[in-house]
Amino acid sequence: MSGDERRARVPEIHGCEAFRVAMPRGRRPESVLVRVVAGGTTGWGEAAVTEGSTAWADVAERMGPALIGLDWERPEDVSAVADLGGRAAAAAVDVACWDLWCRTRGLPLAHALGGTRTSLVTGTRISPEPILDTVVGRVNRAVGAGHTRVTLEVRPGWDIEPVRVVREAYPALAVVVDAGHSYTESPEHLAVLEGLDAYGLLAIERPFAADDLAAHARLQRQIGTAVGPAAGDLDTLEAAIAMEAGRVLNLRTDRFGGLTAARAAHDRAYAAGWDIWCTGTGAFGIGQAAAVALAAMPGVTLPSDVTDPAGGPVFVTPPVRSSGGVVGVPLTQPGLGHEVDEARIERLATRRMRLPA
Repeated sequence: MSGDERRARVPEIHGCEAFRVAMPRGRRPESVLVRVVAGGTTGWGEAAVTEGSTAWADVAERMGPALIGLDWERPEDVSAVADLGGRAAAAAVDVACWDLWCRTRGLPLAHALGGTRTSLVTGTRISPEPILDTVVGRVNRAVGAGHTRVTLEVRPGWDIEPVRVVREAYPALAVVVDAGHSYTESPEHLAVLEGLDAYGLLAIERPFAADDLAAHARLQRQIGTAVGPAAGDLDTLEAAIAMEAGRVLNLRTDRFGGLTAARAAHDRAYAAGWDIWCTGTGAFGIGQAAAVALAAMPGVTLPSDVTDPAGGPVFVTPPVRSSGGVVGVPLTQPGLGHEVDEARIERLATRRMRLPA
């Protein structure tokens, strides 16, 4: 693409809609879906709704109105709008604008971000289970589906044993444990974290409070397993790199507030020699499609969690699903590379906002 084409202005955003959508037969999971329109072209973004989420108010009351008539040439120009709310809502708006910008140019999102891969290998997450055999069974299904990495959620009192049984069943499987910020530097907790180091893990993610990088750095000096702090902005990532508080980054658009910031974090972590994997957000396919484009970048060296739940409703075509643990990167279609089932989303929406009204 020529420099003149890159500088070509996109049409002014004249429409923004937000939908709060719940999966059929239950109120969880939910997402806020954002649709922006310019010159007859549409872009989509997604924010998962978590407990206490302000994503709806952020988009409906602040970000959406700020987008109408915005003077912009590239998605990076939307950063001031993204600053009007939390990171989840900012990610939905940012992704929607990237999708719109790429579609107006006929450009695949992965290429626009600097992606070089045509396909990705996948991992998946295993939530805590009260019965160890159930954990092994779920890992077995994940491995059978072709996933080459699993993340086990661990907490104090539920840590060594599930890792031990999984490692005994699958000696060569790449295993990450996500501690959910639930450990401290007490002797008991440190003994567990050092004990986990003996199981050949790929990473220990979020062991301590998010703002305690010093604790992460001390742990990283004590163990051979890579530590993964929960960096959500470039300043925190820069500090973690400088303090040697980890060696691996779980890259999520909802943590960084969108693709613009996530791409910058990728570049910094990659330059520092950190390993990276990507995780999708939400349950309606749009967040997963954005994560696929992000995971196509050269620094994403580890299997990524980017697929829709198998067997669930499909809201994007083609669905973001793996085949034998591999997901193709859409390189022949512009933007996210998936068509959104707009009619179904509108039917399922529990709240809707349209600007101009």
